[in-house]
Amino acid sequence: MDYRKTTAPATTVTRDMMQLSEETGNVYETVRIIGKRANQISVEIKHDLEKKLQEFASYNDSLEEIFENREQIEISRYFERLPKSTLIATQEYEDHEIYFRNPAKDKDKFDSDL
Repeated sequence: MDYRKTTAPATTVTRDMMQLSEETGNVYETVRIIGKRANQISVEIKHDLEKKLQEFASYNDSLEEIFENREQIEISRYFERLPKSTLIATQEYEDHEIYFRNPAKDKDKFDSDL
């Protein structure tokens, strides 16, 4: 998913955890799923930020250039305004865009089929 085109809110939203956990039946499992996806999104955003900042990096030791690199400042501000990775992951979970499975539950289903 492209995190730049997400419909996730930029601010914190109160959610009913019991309603969120209806699909898994366990609040903690739901939090784990959202947390793992948030970590994946966070790593992707960090990688993109570092890549974009490297485009404008100056390798001169001049003190003036360090403080006046406006492109890097604007890129950083753009990434700071993006919704947090946990909000994006929660929105993806609510929209059923996250695939997840529990191997322990799958094993129980497999054993009962035998």
